[in-house]
Amino acid sequence: MAGKRGRWVTLAAALPLAVGVLAIQSGGSISGSVTQTVARAAGLHLSAMQTRLLSGTSEQALTALGALGPQAAGHAGAKSSGRSDIASGAAGAHVGGQVSAAAGSIFPNASGSCETHSGNNVRVNTACTNYADTDLNGRSMAQNETAIAVSPTNPKNVIASANDYMRGDGNCGSYYSRNGGQTWNGTTAPMLFVRGSSLTPASSNAREYWQAGGDTTVAFDSKGTAFLQCQVFNRGAGTTQDPDVSSGVLIFRSANGGASWDFPGRVAVSSFEPNGTFPNGVALHDKPLFTIDNRVGSPFQDRLYITWTLFATDGSAYIYEVHSADGGETWSSPVVVSGTSAACTNTFGVATAHGTCNENQFSDPFVGSDGSLYVAYDNYNNQPLSGTGNQYQVLLAKSTNGGVSFSAPVKVSDFYDLPDCATYTGQDAGRSCVVDKSSIQNSFFRATNYPSGAVDPTNSSHVIIDFGSYINKNSNESGGCVPNGFSGFGNPLYTGATTVCNNQILRATSTDGGATFPAGTDPRTLPTAATQKHVADEFWQWTGFTSSGVAVAGFYDRQYGTDETSGASDYSAAWAAHVLRVTTSSLPPPAEFLGTFNGDYNTLAVSGSTAHFTWTDTRNPGATSCPGNPDAICAFGNDEDDYTASVLLGP
Repeated sequence: MAGKRGRWVTLAAALPLAVGVLAIQSGGSISGSVTQTVARAAGLHLSAMQTRLLSGTSEQALTALGALGPQAAGHAGAKSSGRSDIASGAAGAHVGGQVSAAAGSIFPNASGSCETHSGNNVRVNTACTNYADTDLNGRSMAQNETAIAVSPTNPKNVIASANDYMRGDGNCGSYYSRNGGQTWNGTTAPMLFVRGSSLTPASSNAREYWQAGGDTTVAFDSKGTAFLQCQVFNRGAGTTQDPDVSSGVLIFRSANGGASWDFPGRVAVSSFEPNGTFPNGVALHDKPLFTIDNRVGSPFQDRLYITWTLFATDGSAYIYEVHSADGGETWSSPVVVSGTSAACTNTFGVATAHGTCNENQFSDPFVGSDGSLYVAYDNYNNQPLSGTGNQYQVLLAKSTNGGVSFSAPVKVSDFYDLPDCATYTGQDAGRSCVVDKSSIQNSFFRATNYPSGAVDPTNSSHVIIDFGSYINKNSNESGGCVPNGFSGFGNPLYTGATTVCNNQILRATSTDGGATFPAGTDPRTLPTAATQKHVADEFWQWTGFTSSGVAVAGFYDRQYGTDETSGASDYSAAWAAHVLRVTTSSLPPPAEFLGTFNGDYNTLAVSGSTAHFTWTDTRNPGATSCPGNPDAICAFGNDEDDYTASVLLGP
């Protein structure tokens, strides 16, 4: 799910393939037309805009090693990363000393587990970390893009999920706790194949096998049945020997609190593309997210909803929704969410078969106590045609009939995405990232700003949408943080990005069920979701409410210690007037996947007044076989783990 959110990607950086050209006008802006050359990467055909929007999960899985871009070996004009824990592509490069047996994430404890804690920070994935060749660092090891849910019938039953690379490739990892998140056990979603007859169109083969998966979400229905959403896909010719480029979204169900899952997964969305010729017009089903209306008494109680981005071969990227009223056994036909709006003024010369809002990503579905379904998402169809402006917009659509149809999109606000990574770090070409404020850039993992929403359980008309914006009331425009158009990759540029700018989590509020957002659409005028003691970058938030109607947000936060200059991050929680540092120590910049991928999002769950936060944690060591001594394990960078913490939210 992906990069769903770090959405800005170019596959051409790694593969010698033709990619759509973005025409750059004077002033650095991108013209309204996109050259319709098509990218073909590992059998995947995407336009230039679509490659920019492709999720991190899909990008990593659809390439041979997931090591995209010139960041490993450097390129013209590149800055030195200043780090010794990044793979250079040569096996054994920059390998550290032998790992101590005290490394609890690698060597099991007396009970046979690799569960580790740091205060109330708990490692969710308790299996011992594998160790990989340095050029495959992250494969067989990482967990990222973390999600969490709490049973409405038993608050001690908590489930989590993540992109899990333990088998060497992306998998839909799942975990469960029976004591409120204090300790965890891991499970494996049986996602290897589905019945061929369950695909669209149906396959004559008995089975359709999947090569990779991810972009997970978890949820419970009102009865306490657990559900896991899993994106699946095949890579096609080039990366593999198989031309199949089918993709889809599966739903798994658990009647024992997430301890195991039914098989095969029920196919909610799919496109059967066995020969890489795309006869169905679908290049990829990407960045799904999932929710359940588990409010007792709702007119659509226990209805399941999935929203996602459909990358079509005509160059469009519409948001769609499907729903199920029978526990995921059967699903509706896809419904267009991102239709037409006066706010969508630049269609990039791409087909508008389903409306003018034809380039979108990162949808978040959420429900109100009255049964209304909301879908917030990033939209790029307001991209300026000239000048140095580089804003995009958050849109919101609403359904009052159980996902059968949606209102026209409502503009929540403009937002400014994170800066072009290569321009400011010399790394990770084609993506945006959260650059640090130093001359030696340690932070270059892909990232993007996205929306997350929630409805007050005490007032179904009270809707909040949180989202990140690089320009905001604290971004220091008067001190020199100024939008400066787009890079050649189509990502935003800013004067002052590495010195004075600050990405912030903003909050837009509606008191009429999402019909209007009276604070306006300029992010400079909107309140922040948290008040920092020291203004610094915030990113990758999620949003919820306590049962008494108190809004809560969790997000990465660089206001602590040396985070701003070192590229490290912490995780914070914000509610009422409180901002709490949840992580017990700072998280170093990621090293796996060549330091370019740390997931795209993290979610949270609230039960009563207790919030369960989850994030991708980088404090445990990464590992590889020791050079010259394959019987020993040596340190290599750091690992990506799924961590959680439970916080009682006081008044």
